[in-house]
Amino acid sequence: MTPSHAVSERLTARQQAIVPIAAWAAAGNISGLNAALDQGLDAGLTVGDAREVLVQLYAYAGFPRSLNALGELMKVLDTRRQRGIRDPQGRLPGRAIPQGDALRAAGTANQTRLAGGPVTGPLFEFAPAIDEYLKMHLFGAIFERDNLDWQSRELATVAMLSALPGAESQLQSHMRISMNVGLTASQLREVAEVLSSRVGTDQAGRAREALAQHLASK
Repeated sequence: MTPSHAVSERLTARQQAIVPIAAWAAAGNISGLNAALDQGLDAGLTVGDAREVLVQLYAYAGFPRSLNALGELMKVLDTRRQRGIRDPQGRLPGRAIPQGDALRAAGTANQTRLAGGPVTGPLFEFAPAIDEYLKMHLFGAIFERDNLDWQSRELATVAMLSALPGAESQLQSHMRISMNVGLTASQLREVAEVLSSRVGTDQAGRAREALAQHLASK
């Protein structure tokens, strides 16, 4: 898979819409998520886009919040159908996900490309199971799904981590990964602006601080 590259210094309306959906879902705030989903579908997200963001949520905020968020998306879609709105379904993954050793190899390659180099360290030596899960599940099974581009996945991830106090280290890492897949510092500052206006100042502050720390480290 080749990551897409930014062609504008501004986020599109669709990209902006991903941010509050991901943040409210990660925070477990269902009322905020309901409104963000409705607005996001109006802004051009397909059903598949929204569903894929909420599936990816499990890797960052756990299955309970992912399942609750997916249930809320079903309710939003039902309400919109009752209003006569037929939202486009969007793309399904265009290829089969590899299995076994092939999935591990794909996940390792994706992780290396996203991070800009091999990911190693004492933590993964201490807990090799978590290294396996990252390669097999997150960077393998999820990032191999080509129905959502890598920039969109990283926008969702940054928003999710911004909504989770205590995940600042991971958030800073994903600021770097976001820029590795073509998002610009200007676009990531815009993520913080969207968080500030549509989610909360605490979440926006965490995003701004993580970006500032990443830029200072370059």
